[in-house]
Amino acid sequence: MPKDSGRGAPLGKLAVLGLQHVLVMYTGCVTVPLVFGAAAGLDAATIAVLINADLLVAGIITVIQGAGVGRVLGVRMPVMAGAAFTAVTPMILIAGEYGIQAVYGSMLAAGVFGLLVAWPFAKAVRFFPPLVSGIVITVVGLALIGVGVDLVVGSDPKAPDHAAPSRLALAAFVVVVILLVARFGRGFLAQSGVLLGLLAGTAVAVPLGLVDFSTARTADWLGVSAPFHFGAPEFPPVAVLSMCVVMLVLFAESTADLIAVAELTGKELTSADMARGLAADGLSGVLGGVMNAFVDTVFAQNVGLVTMTKVRSRHVATVAGAILVVLGLVPKLGALVAGLPEPVVGAAGLVMFATVAAVGIGTLRKVEFDGTSNLLIVAVSIGAGLAPEVAPDLYSRFPDGVQIVLGSPVTSATLVAFGLNLAFNGTGGPRNAPGAPAPSPAPALAASGSGSGSE
Repeated sequence: MPKDSGRGAPLGKLAVLGLQHVLVMYTGCVTVPLVFGAAAGLDAATIAVLINADLLVAGIITVIQGAGVGRVLGVRMPVMAGAAFTAVTPMILIAGEYGIQAVYGSMLAAGVFGLLVAWPFAKAVRFFPPLVSGIVITVVGLALIGVGVDLVVGSDPKAPDHAAPSRLALAAFVVVVILLVARFGRGFLAQSGVLLGLLAGTAVAVPLGLVDFSTARTADWLGVSAPFHFGAPEFPPVAVLSMCVVMLVLFAESTADLIAVAELTGKELTSADMARGLAADGLSGVLGGVMNAFVDTVFAQNVGLVTMTKVRSRHVATVAGAILVVLGLVPKLGALVAGLPEPVVGAAGLVMFATVAAVGIGTLRKVEFDGTSNLLIVAVSIGAGLAPEVAPDLYSRFPDGVQIVLGSPVTSATLVAFGLNLAFNGTGGPRNAPGAPAPSPAPALAASGSGSGSE
């Protein structure tokens, strides 16, 4: 796979490519503080503090993931970190039961837990051959498609413009722009299709009344939340345990996304690489607990952007992280980006989410199906993974801990694929189905060596 080191690239080019990554993940990142703040009964000014802190911590972790910190932190691949939806429900429950100080105390404790278990957890990488990683990556993309569609049609079914033809037409226009740029663009222009689609869609949305930059006009130019804004952290044991479970779930999700990026960049992902990447997730819990932010995970939608642009430079992600830090320090700029119309963001996301699924399908092409039970493993794993996506109440009568784990499509698919692969194939190649000839073993995810695509 070709290498794009990004070294020596003009700063302007890196900035544009980094901004494209930020635009793709921004809405998903700030949605978490908006949802949590509303559910916890916080006022608008306090929610704004959470948004600033959220962007600041996400930027710091993204810079660490791209640039790395010695042999301790950062996977050194083009990945973007952002607030994880998985943590929202337990945070809301903790806030209602114990208060906001317990939310950030348990997050801080879970972050320390994540730093401690990142290295042993990373040993599981060798149990992610193309059969498992392909299933998980496919489910990641398919599960996110609904997010893009919701942005296109609108999240409120009772709103006058819900699923309005104008919203659908605007989304279709954005997709067409992305396709035209991909078809006829050359060089840097071809790498900027998503950004051009977002800009063109926003321009068209102005006369439709779908653009609202009023928040940007009233936002402050500078601002950052003080550490422990809500007071000294508290550590109720049940809350801490719940957030530690969330951290393990996030590790499983990040593992799938890091494997996907490694597939795209041609990097041979070692257990040490994985551990450094997961440790950065753990650090986000520590920083989030101190700075009133949120625990971060690798954002899957940006995996799709790497696929589409074919820009595999970790330096682009590092610059994107720096942009997020600036947005976190300058609320007015962050509010300006937040003014992008939902159908425009959703259309771009829809293309990239589906691209992630296609990457997973491509990974599954490496798997030996003839004479094995691997096709059955794929079918059952994808079915189990998408079940909570199409039926959100599937596990609603189970304890909260079970809901957190099984309610995530990615986690469900990971657990089922991981377990079935061990049951049918062990740690080696696939076993024969009854009466079938022995196939050649499927290639496994590399667990050693240095990758050429990480630069």
